[in-house]
Amino acid sequence: MKIALFSSLNVIRGVALGTIVSGLAVATVATPIDAFAATDTTPAHHVHKKHAKKAVSADQPDKTAAADAPAKAGKHERVRYTMHGHGRHSVMHRVAFEPRSPTAGQAFGLQETPEGVALRSNVAFVVDQNTSEVLFDKNSTSVVPIASISKLMTAMVVLDSKEPLTEQIEVTDEDRDYIKHTSSRLRVGSVLSREDMLHIALMASENRAAAALSRYYPGGRPAFIAAMNAKAKALGMNDTHFESPTGLTSENVSTARDLVKMIDAAYQYPLIRKFSTDRSYDVYPGRGVLAYNSTNALVRNPSWDIGLQKTGFINEAGECLVMQATIHGRPMAIVLLDSTGKYSRFADATRLRKWLDDFGGQRITSADAGGRGT
Repeated sequence: MKIALFSSLNVIRGVALGTIVSGLAVATVATPIDAFAATDTTPAHHVHKKHAKKAVSADQPDKTAAADAPAKAGKHERVRYTMHGHGRHSVMHRVAFEPRSPTAGQAFGLQETPEGVALRSNVAFVVDQNTSEVLFDKNSTSVVPIASISKLMTAMVVLDSKEPLTEQIEVTDEDRDYIKHTSSRLRVGSVLSREDMLHIALMASENRAAAALSRYYPGGRPAFIAAMNAKAKALGMNDTHFESPTGLTSENVSTARDLVKMIDAAYQYPLIRKFSTDRSYDVYPGRGVLAYNSTNALVRNPSWDIGLQKTGFINEAGECLVMQATIHGRPMAIVLLDSTGKYSRFADATRLRKWLDDFGGQRITSADAGGRGT
């Protein structure tokens, strides 16, 4: 009898506590998200700053903010809510969350995938480089932001200038990111050779390196950007436009079809092939050694034969990846743009390769393959 009564009391207590916690959770969820993002009225002892995470571009290898990085406002904090009662307290945590805005591709409704391969990239294009045969086409004519994929064009313009690769280049305030306010391990005042700047810009997507390279171009950065657009035009990239050497602006746009032309052109530069596919590289900017790693996990996978690659990410572009890779003895250009999820572009590349393995690369296209881009 006592056991039955004790069990009943436990059930009643559990239901009551669950009701209280549920009511508090509902009240918490009902709080407008802007209240968490814009204000911080929680007492200091309730805020656990050690759990707060800083948002940075997924394409950037520089996870630690440099000392000269600009301060950021509006950080979301993890908040601890404590409920006291009868000598006990219950704790639950809530993190303010603000959904990411739709990418340009999502806004244009590019989510549909051709039958045969389930991809998370809204734009995908695979071409046999020997025959120019299109093997896979998903929204290849859609004009979308390309983020740091732009650095392939940056590299070509740098090498076309024939400026000495041994020339020492210094990072200044002009090379800081005033668009996205991303951080960098390459501090203001760092000095590297043009070759080293090019190496880490391609392999590790170092934005300040790309920015410094453009500033040291004859005529400065405006002349460099003009040269990028002139090169694109010369390559027949008619739906492509550049506004920065880094790709941090959403005004750097292109199509998958145009990017295949850029891949083909960049592949003709041995240094671009070498630097973009290196796994790691150390530089000496004047304050110790900086060890950089590739932003592309696939270059460390021995099952892939990659001759050239570049990753990219900004919110407006999503996760992007372009590669030249040899599959079944066939050199192929692969373009994946506007993917969701940090590793989805690499997973999509693997899905496409498996599809080529299973179906022998039979041609598959989307409805807009023959039409104009958005």
